[in-house]
Amino acid sequence: MRISAPSCLCPFLVCLCFIQRCYGASHHLPAKVPSFRNGTKLANGETEVHHRPKRGWIWNQFFVLEEHLGTEAQYVGKLHSNSDKGDGSVRYILSGDGAGNIFVIDEVTGDISATKSLDRESKSHYVLHAQALDRNTEEALEPKSEFIIKVQDINDNAPTFLDGPVVATVPEMSELGTSVLQVTASDADDPTYGNSARIVYSVLQGQPYFSIDPKTGIIRTALSEMDREAREHYTVVIQAKDMAGQVGGLSGSTTINITLTDVNDNPPMFPQKNYQLYVPESAQVGKPVGKIKATDEDLGINADIKYSIINSEGANTFSISTERDTREGIISLKKPLNYERKKTYTLHIEGTNTHVDPRFSYLGSFKDTATLKITVGDVDEAPVFSIDHYIMDVYENSPSGTEVGAVTARDPDSRNSPVRYFLDSKEEGVRYFRIDENSGLIRTTQSLDREDMSWHNITVMASEVDNPSFLSHVPVTVQVLDVNDNPPEIATDEEVIVCESSRPGQVIQTVTAVDKDDFANGQRFSFAFPSQLPVNPNFTLKDNEDSSASIIARRRRFNQQTQELYELPIVVWDGGEPSLSGTSTLTLRVCPCQRHGRVRMCQGEAFLSSAGLSTGALIAILLCIVILLVIVVLFITLRRSKKEPLIISEEDIRENVVTYDDEGGGEEDTEAFDIIALRNPSAAEEFKFRRDIRPEKRKHCALPRSHRAAAVELDESDVHEFIRQRLVEADMDTSVPPYDSLQTYAYEGQGSPTGSVSPLDTPGTQSEQDYNYLDDWGPQFQKLAELYAEAESEVTA
Repeated sequence: MRISAPSCLCPFLVCLCFIQRCYGASHHLPAKVPSFRNGTKLANGETEVHHRPKRGWIWNQFFVLEEHLGTEAQYVGKLHSNSDKGDGSVRYILSGDGAGNIFVIDEVTGDISATKSLDRESKSHYVLHAQALDRNTEEALEPKSEFIIKVQDINDNAPTFLDGPVVATVPEMSELGTSVLQVTASDADDPTYGNSARIVYSVLQGQPYFSIDPKTGIIRTALSEMDREAREHYTVVIQAKDMAGQVGGLSGSTTINITLTDVNDNPPMFPQKNYQLYVPESAQVGKPVGKIKATDEDLGINADIKYSIINSEGANTFSISTERDTREGIISLKKPLNYERKKTYTLHIEGTNTHVDPRFSYLGSFKDTATLKITVGDVDEAPVFSIDHYIMDVYENSPSGTEVGAVTARDPDSRNSPVRYFLDSKEEGVRYFRIDENSGLIRTTQSLDREDMSWHNITVMASEVDNPSFLSHVPVTVQVLDVNDNPPEIATDEEVIVCESSRPGQVIQTVTAVDKDDFANGQRFSFAFPSQLPVNPNFTLKDNEDSSASIIARRRRFNQQTQELYELPIVVWDGGEPSLSGTSTLTLRVCPCQRHGRVRMCQGEAFLSSAGLSTGALIAILLCIVILLVIVVLFITLRRSKKEPLIISEEDIRENVVTYDDEGGGEEDTEAFDIIALRNPSAAEEFKFRRDIRPEKRKHCALPRSHRAAAVELDESDVHEFIRQRLVEADMDTSVPPYDSLQTYAYEGQGSPTGSVSPLDTPGTQSEQDYNYLDDWGPQFQKLAELYAEAESEVTA
């Protein structure tokens, strides 16, 4: 099959058509065309060759221009097969992209045409399949073959920018050629074909301030040191044109809004060099009294200003700070003003940028100064006291009207008006003091007691006679001085404990005294018994000469039953001028004490004190203990009365051998087995126990050792007779289980060369221990001593 294309499209297509028609059959075959031969062997040995006609596609790539505006279909090319003899027996069919609706083929001639205008930007090529059929048989004369129709580009798309306008910034005072922004335009045409997509940039608006690189689209500053304070905003229009900027090319444009950002290139400046300010002398310290402001054409932190007072005259009395929002200098008062002392102040104020850019240091220093003259205004002021706080004193018990002290105040104004004094009526001190309204002299209104209140705080107020509305206050503290007007007394009111076992010369208690007077009159005390009383036969008093005294017993032993309480009057003198004395009576209680008298408290009181419980609580606790003991006794009684058989199962009536393999608790175990029964069979008759239940405990009286030895004297009875009796007893006992029971008895016999180590056979001796010393241990061991004494008396009997 051969493909042909029209020769009238363009010079380039004419060349393609020429090459196609001249060399298509030999140079543009899609594959090697196979040839087939049929041979018949003749009689002479030669072979007659039958040639089969060649068939194959002859084709090439097709091109079609986009955006065809004609009314007729656009001719694309022609398909032709070798099998086509021109008689109309071959039918051509077309399939693939756009076949039938965009591309149509003449079934007889194979001419392909485009019925619609095509857009390369929507679809750049189409893949189709062609086939030649026998019109009569519909058999395929050639296999289906694929070919491509490319849409050839024309310059039908203008360059476009992204949605605008675009915003860009550049610092002011930038150097020439500083990069601002790069813009990029896009062209939908084919960049590989011609100059349809070759874009060139240019500035339509914005010169001479900015320029653009025609190839890269980088916008740069075209002037140096552009000043934001002169002009801040610029509008730049950029054009992008295809066809390399040639005539006939398409173009698009965008707008760039460029803003110059601020840098610190302007110093602060005061609008004027001299300022004046009026401040009344009554202005409060720490409060603002005025403000001043310097201007700066910069923005943001570049316009921040720090204010300072650079001369000492103004800096000592005033201070200045910067208000962040308004950038004003706030002037405040550091010290009180006094019109009578100084009427004017001169302040040299300096304003300096806080963020200085060293690149612009050549522009000069970024600071400015101004002079502020402050005039102090005279105002009527309240009186002023000579000192801020008065401290006075007066002796206690002084008569009413005693002078305490005087306060002084004056009018600070130039006219020096007279001053009137009075006390603050809201305070409690006015009950004890009064003040002379003209002289300021303070006197007492009643006698004062230091022991009742040693300090008094009052407030004195002063006002001008001409203008009573202005008041001033001053605190006055009055100390009440002490005089020796209180007798001393014994420091404790508690009872003194005297042990029954006290000895003569033993210190019963050391007492001290107290005095309501202060250190000078109340810290030296002397002690003695009243002189008018006879000599005390029971106690004596020793002055230790250190403001304490010791009560000493004069006789041996006291008896609580005979006399429990003693009263002891003691006279105490202080060391004041004049010396005062007081008599205090101590109560001494006789109690049985522990050994060495360590606890000086009666036993009943000690118990209650140590426990920290009331009588009702103790009764409740004792009642609970009794209830618990009753429950325990009942429980033990029930356990003892319970009879447990040896055989657990009642249905098991087989013969069993019950083996007792209990070693017991030794010779001292009187519950598990009574060894006396083996050694004295005759005595065992008195104690017949059941062997199938646990024996009950027996109480043994605590006898002397000699009695216990006599009770275990062994008989010489035959053990065999004892065993025989036990056998008869077991046979006749109806309480044993109803089956045979094996009871084993072992007897070691009598006599041993080594003797017995058991204490049962050892004859007891009377104890030689003397328990009389328990009497010296105190009442707690008295009961124990009595028990030992009774035991010894029984042994002796």
